[in-house]
Amino acid sequence: MRRRFAMLITMATVAAVGMTAQPAATAATAGRGQDHGVPTSVEAKALARSVTSRGILAHEQALARIADHNDEMRASGTPGYEAAARYVAGTLRDAGYTVNEQRFTFPFYNELAPPVVDEVSPATASFTTTTFAYSGSGDVTGPLVPTTNVMVPPAPTPSSSSGCDVADFPPVGPGERPIALIQRGTCAFETKVLNAEAAGYAAVVIFNEGQPGRDQADGGTIGESVGIPVVGMLSYADGASLYSAAKAGPVTVHVRTSTQNDPNATTENIVAESKGGDPRHVLLVHAPLDALPTGPGINEDGSGVATALEIAEQIHRLHLNPTYKIRFVFFGAEETRAVRDETGAIGLQGSYHYVQTLSPAQLGRIYAAIDLDSIGSPNYARFVFNGDGPAGSVQIQQLFENWFTARHLATEPIEPTTFDGSSLGPLIDAGVPTGGLFGGAADLKTPEEAATYGGTAGVSYDACFHQACDDIHNLNPKALSEFSGAAADVIWRLAAQGLPPAGAATP
Repeated sequence: MRRRFAMLITMATVAAVGMTAQPAATAATAGRGQDHGVPTSVEAKALARSVTSRGILAHEQALARIADHNDEMRASGTPGYEAAARYVAGTLRDAGYTVNEQRFTFPFYNELAPPVVDEVSPATASFTTTTFAYSGSGDVTGPLVPTTNVMVPPAPTPSSSSGCDVADFPPVGPGERPIALIQRGTCAFETKVLNAEAAGYAAVVIFNEGQPGRDQADGGTIGESVGIPVVGMLSYADGASLYSAAKAGPVTVHVRTSTQNDPNATTENIVAESKGGDPRHVLLVHAPLDALPTGPGINEDGSGVATALEIAEQIHRLHLNPTYKIRFVFFGAEETRAVRDETGAIGLQGSYHYVQTLSPAQLGRIYAAIDLDSIGSPNYARFVFNGDGPAGSVQIQQLFENWFTARHLATEPIEPTTFDGSSLGPLIDAGVPTGGLFGGAADLKTPEEAATYGGTAGVSYDACFHQACDDIHNLNPKALSEFSGAAADVIWRLAAQGLPPAGAATP
């Protein structure tokens, strides 16, 4: 979905791009690197051979040690992230790049202890639940009060407006500390929770709506800090049971959360540029540097970070001179679950901040952007971001696919909706040609994909996605080798020759 501010950036960028020539291979430059007359294809292949899974794993081990020394966390706003940022910046400076730290403010959230939801009376029971991201801390025992428009049984399609209006909440008397029971439905969790808080409720329990696919226990985010405990989503069965009990008579529940919220926390993006290369034309290579507080994030997205570092180091070691400037950017606060703008969009704080700080002219100089995301997934598939982004994206897709095809390795394009969850989103909104590689996350591998790529059907590409087990053992060296070879080859071709003309991306 296009964001209002992003649309303005895009229009301005189009004008800037019109004033800034986009680099492309020409008859004079095609196939040759800058200064030394070596064919670009030779340089690209040399770089791809030099970038090894061993080198990538060395960086992964460094990130894992940083997490080990910081409570298994690399989340923005924590000492683990600051240590990871120092490591990345130091590695790039040692490799001859000009490095800057771009600090910015973001809303920090961390869960300090698991939540509790217990029925105290008239029956006793404990319920499976999670703390909603950006919940307040608290320990509340009080009457459970459903909103006036809970739908039990549920409608055939999602349509519950439970909690979408302050008037949905029965009035709270003086001294009362009721706990609201809210059904998932048609408006944002943020809206439901803020309405409950405005109505005077001391805590919130959210349960799933009840249709197929919306009936199991799940998690969620409020999107901004609130002052009351918020837990859920309970399964529909558990929520409906509590609702029926509350309609039959008084029900008392106990809710406890322990969280940390700082709306003015600071973090940073690490931005590094090659010493050589035409600064009027910039190739952007990027990856999220942070991880959720739930785990060390060694595959998601330590694998992208480590691969970008290895490529940067090998460019330096091989004394390769890019025709165009290469800019490596490692984004902070990408994994936050906070609202980032007035539209209610969630996450990607660092990449949106980065794009917003660039002038239209600066954005217009970025002729291509490459994203490396979860490319060490244990049960991986070879996903290539498709070319449905801004003009030029299809050539990037073709370059990646050509590399895999030449090695008889199957690939699969990712639909454009996938971009909503990656750091490419802000750049796509700004009109930058984009592409990248992805090994898969929490979704299940299909039988067809298992037949094509190997691995296990019916199992997540990464069963440890956003979990504590995403550690140094959660990597597939074969995936790292394949993806990093493709990344190194394509990055150098783009840095040496620019975007191929449409329809002319060749192996």
